[in-house]
Amino acid sequence: MNDDDIDLDANDPILNDSGFDLVNQILNSLDELRIEAADYDGPGIVLDFGVNAPGSLAAGLALAEVCTAGLADFSIVPGSVGGIGWPHLFVQTDDPLEACLLSQYAGWQISVGKYFAMGSGPMRAAANKEDLFEKLGYSEDAFGVVGVLESGQIPTADVVEEIAETCGVEADQVALLVAPTASIAGNLQVVARSVETSLHKLFELGFDVGRIESACGSAPISPVAKDDLTGIGRTNDAILYGGQVTLWVNGDDDAIRELGPQVPSSASDAYGKPFLEIFEEAGRDFYKIDPHLFSPAEIVFHNVTTGSAFHFGGTDHSVLKKSFGLM
Repeated sequence: MNDDDIDLDANDPILNDSGFDLVNQILNSLDELRIEAADYDGPGIVLDFGVNAPGSLAAGLALAEVCTAGLADFSIVPGSVGGIGWPHLFVQTDDPLEACLLSQYAGWQISVGKYFAMGSGPMRAAANKEDLFEKLGYSEDAFGVVGVLESGQIPTADVVEEIAETCGVEADQVALLVAPTASIAGNLQVVARSVETSLHKLFELGFDVGRIESACGSAPISPVAKDDLTGIGRTNDAILYGGQVTLWVNGDDDAIRELGPQVPSSASDAYGKPFLEIFEEAGRDFYKIDPHLFSPAEIVFHNVTTGSAFHFGGTDHSVLKKSFGLM
């Protein structure tokens, strides 16, 4: 893929500019979202979405929107898990490559001293640390950067300065939104990644993700866990066993027929048990888990060129109920 395949102009900081617009809106709604400026002595903006602040469903939707640089719409819709009425998180976007791979994907592991967080959002495009950006031909020369940190701790000034240096900006031009998985907002923003996981899986399988014109997806909103480890298990299960994604693509049908069966999570030998069990068996090392597992349970392709439709995978609510504590 070359730069012309992407709607955004490479090096123009559109993702981070959009992210800052969203942060400014959030700053005007702190009380409404039940979030607060973090108790933090350092440069930049650090907002607490669930470490010490209670957070909210609206805060989770705001986090997801920042993760995608405002290029996706999110809503909570009715659904069911094993016959039980259950809210789902629905996402739709007409800019799936930019929203999900160039922004939302949590591809930056931030480790500074004893601090660790999974980083997502527009700042990744400015950091340009991942092979993904070179392969897709995109990066940003930003004046300021915006990121979402999945962590149970507020970052220190050293963390903010490290992010600023990596992104090539001044530390006071960094805005970070922080929430642990075991929080209302943090839980929601992870479940919001149904489409993102499908695009990343296709990208890793060698599918031309530039062919994906539009996308939508949903996953059941997992119960907020008592701790982050349990939260990681539940949020992953929501997508692995309950995620349903539809992609509108251009091109030939043969590539879809060939790669389609490899896309759902059921293509992995690890499929079939709650993620927390899989994680424990892997010694709590994500890198020892089959990477083919990380994708939605079910995917549908609509080929807008040929008029064909293809379906692969399926949901497994028995595993969801066990993960969610409903059995």
